[in-house]
Amino acid sequence: MTACQEPINISITGSGTPSPTVITSTDGTSRPLDRWLMLATGVELRYEHWKGPSGNEDTIMITRFDPRRIALRVLYSPSTPHFISDWLKQEKGALAVINGGYFNDQGEATGLVVSDGQVYGSSYSGFGGMLYVDSQGAIHLRSLSQYPYSPGEQLQQATQSSPMLVLPGGKRTQFDADASSNRRTVVAFDKEGRLLFIISPDAAFSLDEFDDLLLASDLNIDVALNLDGGSSTGMYLNAGGQRFGVDSLTPVPIAIVLQPR
Repeated sequence: MTACQEPINISITGSGTPSPTVITSTDGTSRPLDRWLMLATGVELRYEHWKGPSGNEDTIMITRFDPRRIALRVLYSPSTPHFISDWLKQEKGALAVINGGYFNDQGEATGLVVSDGQVYGSSYSGFGGMLYVDSQGAIHLRSLSQYPYSPGEQLQQATQSSPMLVLPGGKRTQFDADASSNRRTVVAFDKEGRLLFIISPDAAFSLDEFDDLLLASDLNIDVALNLDGGSSTGMYLNAGGQRFGVDSLTPVPIAIVLQPR
């Protein structure tokens, strides 16, 4: 997917606590940077301003969830992809919708997808990672080079992507990636076991630079996987009677949906 330089679409309602550093939404309201906003039990939102050694900078949107409070689904529609905002409209009661892994020009996943127990495509082998829900409903994130997928696994949901950015224990990985800047989407767990989704909505950072910034942040990352970026990057959060989000610039066939348990 190619990156596009477009205005950031951050939809925020309600006024924030006054702060010297704020992010202003399209409707003129504002939210403070560098402060967790508790929108519902186990659902938090934060904005941070990141600047890399290259001098490139962006306002990062971070959502954090208590896995005990949410259920995760992976939706897959290769023939009729949707913008992230439309996935949210379609999934009534969803807390959040985020773009998933990579897909080809026909809208088919380049790796494995499991949606409500139905398996599509073929697993990556020897590279990449997988966000998945096991047979007991627990959410996991793992490296496929460390723990390859087995066709005998009983998974409820899954999406694969590449590369792994951080291995368990907060260990940075090494990977081959071009140096171009692009929009970014990342899924991670922190060392307290909370699930995070992190997006950079401007084409500001190379993947290497974003990985360095991720580990240099105060997010206490334990493990992280790069999801599809560029024009696919999008995330909407719908909690506490408010909606926050950055839409994808193109329809996507794979969407990660979080519902309250």
